[in-house]
Amino acid sequence: MRIIFMGTPQFAVPALEKLIESHHEVVAVVTQPDKTAGRGRKVVPPPVKELALAHNIPVFQPEKLRGTNFHEVLRPFNPDVIVVAAYGKILPPEILKLPRYGCINIHASLLPKYRGAAPIQWAIINGERKTGVTIMLLDEGMDTGNIIATEEVEILDDDDTVSLSNMLSVVGANLLLEVLAKIEATGKVESTPQDHSLATYAPLLKKSDGLIDWNLTTEQIICRIQGLQPWPTAFSFLSGKMWKFLRAEPFEDPDNLYFAWLTKQDPKYQPLPGFVTATIRGRGFTVKTGDGHLLVTKVQPEAKAVMSGA
Repeated sequence: MRIIFMGTPQFAVPALEKLIESHHEVVAVVTQPDKTAGRGRKVVPPPVKELALAHNIPVFQPEKLRGTNFHEVLRPFNPDVIVVAAYGKILPPEILKLPRYGCINIHASLLPKYRGAAPIQWAIINGERKTGVTIMLLDEGMDTGNIIATEEVEILDDDDTVSLSNMLSVVGANLLLEVLAKIEATGKVESTPQDHSLATYAPLLKKSDGLIDWNLTTEQIICRIQGLQPWPTAFSFLSGKMWKFLRAEPFEDPDNLYFAWLTKQDPKYQPLPGFVTATIRGRGFTVKTGDGHLLVTKVQPEAKAVMSGA
């Protein structure tokens, strides 16, 4: 089939790779404009653009889709399908109507749960034990279209946004090829409407979402630390300086060895949530939480390099 691919970040790369390796013809790629990054403000192209150019596929980077005639740029490519993977914009009706079989999206959640821009992050932040990938038909809403296929995956205890995104991107790419094969075989797209009453949302993260509330439970804080990677990262303040918390684990002290000593020194010792309570040699330092203590094993002090909590 003739396919136009629309995607931008690393999450979209495995799907484009699979399409390029397949018998399908990727006739064009649409991605976000290049961005500047780093202290040198170097212009960085999206990963999808780099892959497409390496395979001599025409690349388009419109600043916006709505209120333009960009659909007329795509029309001559005569697509059977437009495949979308983390493109970053809602498609206007003019583009949705272009392909023969519609626009098919790879979404990193089990819809209708976690509609929106940050489904992977919010699944981890909320302590979900499973998530998955949904292949869906796009309509004019935000992740509201009919479901074509889903695949569930387990969220591991040490998964952060990067590791889970890498896994889901591969799962989604393989599931996409299965969906396209079925469309080719049957000449139609079989899909099921979502139950909109079950919808939950995963809004775009803000920098302020990273501020740690130490009154939360140890488990909740760990979920936030892992779900807020690589941006905005979980952070707190120590002596007026911002510290980024990159890795932590529950601190188990069954015999109360560490905190018994502190209490002996001061019987009234009752640390408040957010207080650094102990240094564990070779492992890190502990912080009081709403229900216990957190062992911090990887941090980045303000204006310094990433370092071990020890």
